[in-house]
Amino acid sequence: MLTKAFIPYRGYYSSPFCRWQGKMANDNAIILGATTAKRWLTKGNFDPTIFDYMYLGITIAQHHLFYSHTWAAAMLVDGAKDLPALMVNQACTTSTTCIHLAALNIEVGTYQTAFALMTDRASNGPHTVWPQPLGPGGEVESENWMMDNFNKDPWAGQKMIQTAENVARELGTTREECDAVTLRRYEQYQDALANDRAFQKRYMFPPEVRVSRKKAVLVEEDEGVTPTTAEGLARLKPVEPGGVHTFGAQTFPADGNCGFIVTTRDKAKELSADPNIEIQVLSYGLSRAKKGFMALAPVPASEMALKDAGKTVKDLKAVKTHQPFAVNDINMAAKMGIDVNWMNNYGNSLIYGHPQGPTAGRLIAELLEELVILGGGYGLWAGCAAGDTAAAMIFKVG
Repeated sequence: MLTKAFIPYRGYYSSPFCRWQGKMANDNAIILGATTAKRWLTKGNFDPTIFDYMYLGITIAQHHLFYSHTWAAAMLVDGAKDLPALMVNQACTTSTTCIHLAALNIEVGTYQTAFALMTDRASNGPHTVWPQPLGPGGEVESENWMMDNFNKDPWAGQKMIQTAENVARELGTTREECDAVTLRRYEQYQDALANDRAFQKRYMFPPEVRVSRKKAVLVEEDEGVTPTTAEGLARLKPVEPGGVHTFGAQTFPADGNCGFIVTTRDKAKELSADPNIEIQVLSYGLSRAKKGFMALAPVPASEMALKDAGKTVKDLKAVKTHQPFAVNDINMAAKMGIDVNWMNNYGNSLIYGHPQGPTAGRLIAELLEELVILGGGYGLWAGCAAGDTAAAMIFKVG
């Protein structure tokens, strides 16, 4: 269990998430992430020179990816200091790993204050070619980063949705159950929009994006959320023959970014928007499920995080998950004794999309705000990632 790593209250933000090929499609995610984080730091009166280290979580290649972490760090501090950095790629658990790496180093005293910046752009994904000099005629091998990797894990040999269907068959999950969970998540998301988006405005910060060569706009709200009804879901056909997931019961690629300050208890109190609210990073869990069963992985990761924190499911005030497919939460609820309708208040990535790198970060920001609303307590974040892996984290809000 970690004892020395804290997050200042409101020492985090997430941008809205934008649909594939939407408003954020034209900006290099490295630049957009760094400039958005810098604007957020300025608005919050945070001095970026307090950071001793930075983690850049990014999973989809952008121009100048080779220098992405050092470049983003330099933009963040605008040359005011020499800020070292590290690039992290762990698909949809990238944010969790960045926060955990920062927390670990604070725990052992490597440094005092770190910034975790996570950014991705699924839109306009790169199309790469690889030399194949011994191939017929020396023709190149090509790769479309987004669709080729969504459609085939080179180890499991299956599409991501097929791994979800494998779990659904093993669990005996029905189409009706998947639709019911999807509708429930959409209804929970509506709570985040109530009172002029009061909940989202607690943590959300608008990026400034280019919509043309001469025009830039602020993105204030999520883009790409599909209005959902029971009747509409029932009309959709399964994506895979004989499957239980429609396009309504799975998430969609998106663009966005988020950032977290991770520091010591004293520094967190100094930086906090309310020094009476304390947010502690308690533990981290990890796992890898059997080949081709990605949706199983969050359960053992969650169990590991709970055990390390010395807590059980009964101690939790709130649970947030990255849920790319409806069966993820159905499996987790069944295996861990959690009410599937209680978890993921205010919605989750099933509804507003997943830009991969910042996906977990936004969910964690929502988890922390929900715990504050509830008067404090323990919260669990968990989610799967490409390659049948998963991560989980326990936070305490006091």
